[in-house]
Order: sequence, then structure tokens, then C-alpha cells
Amino acid sequence: MINDFIAALFIGLLGAGHCLGMCSGIASAITFSNDQNQSKLSSYTSLLLYNLGRVSSYSLAGAIFAGSSSALIIFFGGKEALIYLRIVAAILMLFLALYISRLWFGLLALEKMGQFIWQFIKPIAQYFLPLKHPSLAFPLGFLWGWLPCGLVYSTLSWAASSGSASNGALIMLAFGLGTLPAMLTVGSLTQQLKFTLNHRYFRYGSGLLLTIFAVHTFYVAIQQLS
Repeated sequence: MINDFIAALFIGLLGAGHCLGMCSGIASAITFSNDQNQSKLSSYTSLLLYNLGRVSSYSLAGAIFAGSSSALIIFFGGKEALIYLRIVAAILMLFLALYISRLWFGLLALEKMGQFIWQFIKPIAQYFLPLKHPSLAFPLGFLWGWLPCGLVYSTLSWAASSGSASNGALIMLAFGLGTLPAMLTVGSLTQQLKFTLNHRYFRYGSGLLLTIFAVHTFYVAIQQLS
């Protein structure tokens, strides 16, 4: 399990460029949406609570998907079905590698599927904007964590194959923690970080590492079937 946790952490770190593209706007809005006379401490507290809420939603999703898949697998197919689910997760991880490398955008189709749920959550999330108090940043982040995202969905498929709700929650927690360093930056530092993370060498390097991980996961799963 520790290997899965570390790997999920690195997926979050490697996918940080995508996270900044998806969420840096709302993070900046949170930081500067309160009263202009507020202290910097209040602004950064809002940003921290928003991201903790976002990571909490990932962990909950991991627990729900992994717990549900585990129950279905026990009922229908046993351990062999779990291995097949792991193979699917490896394939989606390969798609993620191509997505981050900007070589193929097939995961956008997966994001579009998530729009059905997001259309119900988005109006509730927007109720908290503009942010009137730092404490409201946590529920905003928790709701915004359900924003359709191919990076999240790919990692979630892997969490679903982990075998239990607790393992799924831990994998998604690690993934969320991996995104924190980038998401806690604001202002000019964010722009510089976005430039670095979106540089083609970083994108190709990240895609290569994720491809290696996907191939390894696929190979191990196939070996378990034989």
C-alpha cells in the first residue's frame, strides 16, 4: 500500500500543471475576494482551507468508488475481477500520460461525462462566491473538487482497484497532497510555476514517467492472471 501512496503522490505532483490550468483562477479569486483590508494571513488561510476541502472531496470519492467496486467484485467476480479493474486503471493511466504530454486528448471525453454531475454541484459551489469569510473556503473547495477533471478520474480508477474503501481514500488523499505545492502558490509565482510545469520537457518527462508506471501496473496485473 505504501508504494501506491507514494505513486499517487507523484501523480499529483506531475499533474500539477493541469491542476493550475483548471483551478488557479478560482484559487486566485478566493485569495483576493474578501475585504481588501483583510490581512495576508486571512487570504492564505482561505487558500489553504479551499485546498484542504478539495483534497477531502478526492478522498471521499476514492472511498466511495473503491468501496463500491470492492463490494461488487466480492459479489460477482472475486479477486480476478479486481485484477481486470487494475488493467483498466493502467490503460487510463497511459491515456493520462498522453494527455499531460499533450500528444492525445482522449481523456476530454471522460471529463465531458462528469459534466452531468457537475451541473448540479456548480450552482451550490457558486453560492459561496465571492467568499465572505475564510471558513467558507473549505466547503467551497469540497464542492469544487468535483469539477470534471481527467487527471482526477484517471487516478480515481486506480483507487477503485485498490480493494477497499480505506485504500481508495488513502490513494486519493496522496494524489490530492501531491497537487498542494502548486495550488498553494499565488500571484506572479503561480505564473512562473505554470510556465515551468507546462514546458514541453517537463510535460514529456512527466508523461514518460506515467507511461512507465502504467506499463508496470499492466504487466503486474497480467502476471497475476497467468
